[in-house]
Amino acid sequence: MSELPELSYALDTFYFLICGVLVMWMAAGFSMLEAGLVRSKNTAEILTKNIALFAIACTMYLLVGYYVMYSSDAGGFLPSLGALIGSENGVEAVLAGGDDAPYYAMRSDFFFQVVFVATAMSIVSGAVAERMKLWAFLAFAVVMTGFIYPVSGYWTWGGGWLAEVGYSDYAGSGIVHLAGAAAALAGVMVLGPRKGKYGKNGSIYAIPGANLPLATLGTFILWMGWFGFNGGSELKMSDVASANNVAQVFVNTNAAAAGGVIAALILAKLWFRKADLTMSLNGALAGLVAITADPLSPSALGAALIGAVGGLLVVVAIVTLDKLKLDDPVGAISVHGVVGIWGVLAVPLTNGDAGFGAQLIGILGIFVWVFVASLIVWLILKAVMGIRVTEEEEYEGVDLTECGLEAYPEFGVAKS
Repeated sequence: MSELPELSYALDTFYFLICGVLVMWMAAGFSMLEAGLVRSKNTAEILTKNIALFAIACTMYLLVGYYVMYSSDAGGFLPSLGALIGSENGVEAVLAGGDDAPYYAMRSDFFFQVVFVATAMSIVSGAVAERMKLWAFLAFAVVMTGFIYPVSGYWTWGGGWLAEVGYSDYAGSGIVHLAGAAAALAGVMVLGPRKGKYGKNGSIYAIPGANLPLATLGTFILWMGWFGFNGGSELKMSDVASANNVAQVFVNTNAAAAGGVIAALILAKLWFRKADLTMSLNGALAGLVAITADPLSPSALGAALIGAVGGLLVVVAIVTLDKLKLDDPVGAISVHGVVGIWGVLAVPLTNGDAGFGAQLIGILGIFVWVFVASLIVWLILKAVMGIRVTEEEEYEGVDLTECGLEAYPEFGVAKS
């Protein structure tokens, strides 16, 4: 450490922290997106879920998750179990060993990683919106952020068995986004669809969101935050090569999002005869998810094409999931799951160090673990405390039943 130039150390630490702040700002993006895509009677509850899950994720990852993810044996399958409780410098201690001197403060690494786990949990929130009990959701958040996500994180970024087989995922198309989508899919399957969403003869009834301007704002916030998500994953920028890489990552991230919007908008126009705003918003997010697995290797045009494929896939996936009667109010499973898989598989197209075999193994490993573990937790919660509100509560809106207030009281119909 003593040989490390102090200025480079300070610069890389500062860059890491600022990228973490940008990723933290994505929590606001998820909140606004989800609040805009649900009905007004469920707005306050979903906002409560988002701020509470962020707090739970930060606390559980500090107490347990970070230790699980980064203190286990290289190439292993079973993580070391432990906690950082009671150690003022416990976060640094987890990564203090090894021959390579760190080029940034270990606290900055923890901060960057903790906002990632909160992002994974935010994906679940929108998929189970409008019919899940608040406290059941928060109980799941404790397990997801403290154990489920850190285990697959150990397998990959923590140097476990998936890292050993050569799985490549620069900023987490699979590690973060597919994991969140797998947990969401398990929850949606146990929970069931919203009342009135599907008819008896296979008919599908749209349930429009209450505030599309808010959903659009949320998408732009996520787009902005993604520069920290992908850019920070370069880990440093104090030398010429790293600085050039960061610039390439920013350009590619932006290009992929733009490609996703354009592709989704065109497909929606051709398919539905309308320029569907919600599909365009999900197209932007799909482009971002698609490029996250490797925003460095492609050219800018290549990144735009990868994002465009993601934009096409998300439209098809949203329609397909509806036909399967898997009710996802915000399209989270399609955006983060289906397109997350595409992003992971796209890596070998431009990165010669990655192979399709290792990528497939990574996809299967992450999905099976997170889905099965989440399914077990959802089923336990269903048996112990119930996870779905009553039909009457769903009709009235979960704002009143779960939070005792309305997000838009001047437009409400509740009795005083």
